[in-house]
Amino acid sequence: MRRCAVLHAAMQDSTGYTDIRAEGWVARLPPGWRPYALLMRADRPIGSWLLFLPGLWGIALQATGWLPGIWLTLLFFVGAVVMRGAGCVVNDLWDRDIDRQVERTRGRPLASGAVSARQAVAFLAALCGIGLLILLQLKAAAIWLGVLSLVPILIYPLAKRVTDYPQLVLGFTFGWGALMGPVAASGSLSWAMLALYAATIFWILGYDTIYAHQDREDDAMVGIRSTALKFGARTRPFLAACYAATLLLLALTGWLSGLNGWFILALAMPGAVLAHQIRALDIHDPGQCLALFKLNREVGLLAALAILIGRM
Repeated sequence: MRRCAVLHAAMQDSTGYTDIRAEGWVARLPPGWRPYALLMRADRPIGSWLLFLPGLWGIALQATGWLPGIWLTLLFFVGAVVMRGAGCVVNDLWDRDIDRQVERTRGRPLASGAVSARQAVAFLAALCGIGLLILLQLKAAAIWLGVLSLVPILIYPLAKRVTDYPQLVLGFTFGWGALMGPVAASGSLSWAMLALYAATIFWILGYDTIYAHQDREDDAMVGIRSTALKFGARTRPFLAACYAATLLLLALTGWLSGLNGWFILALAMPGAVLAHQIRALDIHDPGQCLALFKLNREVGLLAALAILIGRM
């Protein structure tokens, strides 16, 4: 109960912009669970979706049938929720001192004191244990890829301190499912899978730049670097370049995989949503940046649909 009181007080004190959502279904959890739900960002499932979707693309591209594809999709979805939560814990352990100085993040459980560092490490171990159980259900090659994914996961929180392109590092991290998905389905890598991975990296580089504009001023004050700060008012052409590369690499993936011509036509669906993000972007409106960022769930689902259409 004390932890929840600390968290509630932190939320009350954070009168400025925040993306923490302590209401809704999270508020109906037992009081002792709520800080941990917020720590793993269970109140904001968009991150789990965005971690899951590259894997879905890979499964859609390489699944040997509907039943194996559905089984892998379920495993990857649960794994994405768990490992996204683990990644958030790692990030918040790295950043808890900085988070206290940033308007959007000062109410996070570690920054506010609702969860101690020791408790967070224990929770992280539990999440990783669940992730390992899911990973062991996959083919051997996919298991080794899953182990290797720990490297970018651990590096990403450091990247924002040493490079203007931490969003690129996040691309390598969050896009990893584009390698694991097809390898879990087929047991091997191909040039098409590498092209798919490259497409996800550019996609993530773009959408996380939009996300980073929420914290632009605070990040500059505390010494955090980002593509939002790097490009500033020039973000729109940078975003256009990232999203154009995404679509071109997806088209290359389709060609290398032998997808039919309907795939290229179907890419117009996610392409239209990406174009809307470029046109509508207002880097001075944090709420709008978050709304545009969240649209990438639809982009990912539409791209997966395009791949399935291309396989018909």
